[in-house]
Amino acid sequence: MMTLAKRQFSSVREMVANLVQNRHLTWEMAKRDITDRYAGQVAGSLWAIGHPLVMMGIYIFIFAFVFKVRVGGTRELPLDYTAYLLSGLIPWMALQEAMTKGATSITGNASLVKQVVFPVEILPVKGILASMITQLIATAVLLIYTLVSHGSLFWSHLLLPVLFLLQFLGMTGICLLLASIGTYLRDIKDVVQVTCVAGMYVMPIFYLPSSVPAPLRPLLYLNPFSYLAWCYQDVCYYGRFEHPWAWPVLAILSLSTFLIGSRVFRTLKQNFGSVL
Repeated sequence: MMTLAKRQFSSVREMVANLVQNRHLTWEMAKRDITDRYAGQVAGSLWAIGHPLVMMGIYIFIFAFVFKVRVGGTRELPLDYTAYLLSGLIPWMALQEAMTKGATSITGNASLVKQVVFPVEILPVKGILASMITQLIATAVLLIYTLVSHGSLFWSHLLLPVLFLLQFLGMTGICLLLASIGTYLRDIKDVVQVTCVAGMYVMPIFYLPSSVPAPLRPLLYLNPFSYLAWCYQDVCYYGRFEHPWAWPVLAILSLSTFLIGSRVFRTLKQNFGSVL
């Protein structure tokens, strides 16, 4: 038991040390990930902002104006449906983008991985940073919308840095896991794409949990990503701890995922070069 704990601690320590040591390279590659994606286009890197804003606008139009979902205007639900939807949708969009990139981060950079001195750990992380930059911008838009529509911000918005940190830890663990397994099982990227599409609708993003039939409601609690949405809704929509139990669950999930992802990545990365 002690030996396993020591190995786990060693994996995490090595992972953190490599990321800290190569933080400047990771940051530069994350910025390049954004600029290269839209290179040659008229709007250029502005699409990094415009694309998620357009997608959010489409979801708002469909659910708020076509399906006419009505939420808000009460003490229990202080803001309107747009704020409710965006509170959970923004972090989920960043998460699914990071997972999609993470699944192919090693196989898509074979030339770099085969270089003995290149720190392969930064390949999944650079995609996470790129997606979180977009999330920060979208969150700023949500804060402005809340300020204009509600007249003020909540004290709970001060907890956003805590949520960003927990989300970053969890996303890093997931992407390290997907990157390492995806190097050996190339089908993992397709599994991730299907999971992202299906997972969006098994989360309390587009609807209130109370609107789900009682026999199906346990699916929300079995979905680990629901806890991320609930915590962001506490901060950005309710302005209070409406789901206090979701916070320790999210913290445990994020930390355990980071530990597992670090351990698996360290174990499997030794043969990345030969597999590619």
